[in-house]
Amino acid sequence: MSSKKIQLPREVHIGSHLIEKTGEICNDFKIKGNILVVSGKNTFKIAGSAVIDSLNDNSYLTEHIQINDATEVNVNKVQEKATDFSLIIAVGGGKVIDVAKMASKNMGISFISMPTTASHDGIASPLASIKGENGSLSLQAQSPIAMIADTDIISKAPYKFLSAGCADIVSNYTAVKDWQLAKRLKNEDYSESAAELSLMTAKLIMKSADSIKPGLEESARVVVRSLFSSSVAISIADSSRPASGSEHKFSHALDKIAPKPALHGHQCGVGTILMMALQGGNWQCIRDALKRMNAPTTAAELGIDEDDIIEALTNAHNIREERYTILGDNGLTNSAAKNLAIKTGVI
Repeated sequence: MSSKKIQLPREVHIGSHLIEKTGEICNDFKIKGNILVVSGKNTFKIAGSAVIDSLNDNSYLTEHIQINDATEVNVNKVQEKATDFSLIIAVGGGKVIDVAKMASKNMGISFISMPTTASHDGIASPLASIKGENGSLSLQAQSPIAMIADTDIISKAPYKFLSAGCADIVSNYTAVKDWQLAKRLKNEDYSESAAELSLMTAKLIMKSADSIKPGLEESARVVVRSLFSSSVAISIADSSRPASGSEHKFSHALDKIAPKPALHGHQCGVGTILMMALQGGNWQCIRDALKRMNAPTTAAELGIDEDDIIEALTNAHNIREERYTILGDNGLTNSAAKNLAIKTGVI
């Protein structure tokens, strides 16, 4: 009988004013040795400095490194810095967390995820999106031993990040439909439990749409819990399939085409409207929920040219070609893409 390994955090801390408890949490884990804190320039000011203070107050020796993007170059920089360290703590957004995931896995040491925004569902998953010479790749990394989400800090971040996180969760709907299609047509491995958890998470965030408001600590809690639940679905499946399908292909195509792409979650949200319509589902319900969350539903609201939307739709099937979706092997024609975008009001 075959066995399967599921990576999940040992502890999940979600609440306000948790930053100052970082050192205590590390002590509870019996962490010995030095700790490397990885952050961005802004997130160091917002939270990284306080994390270091908490660690120093608990007798940990620390060093700090700042990165600006999730690239192979930055993964290597963190690995070079992490020699003789027992733990990496990632303080920041998705790029910082992805770099820490990959570097810690390559170094054979543990890491703790400390998101400062709730903008995507990779905060606790074992996968990392890293840019190389040939574009972004979804790579097998490792889950954090703990996730510490200070909802006071997250609620004070610009609201666009929270709405992007909501939109990324909503995209689970079309991702699971694509996964089910691939199961039927390509006999792809499929996890009923991962799919159901992913769909339940999307339903809950849509049900909570009216209560997701700027500056509310409780709103941050709801979104972080949902993003964590989505991360667990990815861990159970050992694949991003429960949360990434044709709508993500569309978003990644926009990243390549648009001069100034929008936030990942926002692009996925608009992609979900389009792909739900293509799948014959209730795209109007998706659109209306995104509107209630103050997430973009049109090209204009994304700040992306309509022609780039059409081009992304016609090229999306070329992204991760091994991942079968409603886009099929040949994708959409220009006229079909334009009709779809007009029908859904995206353009």
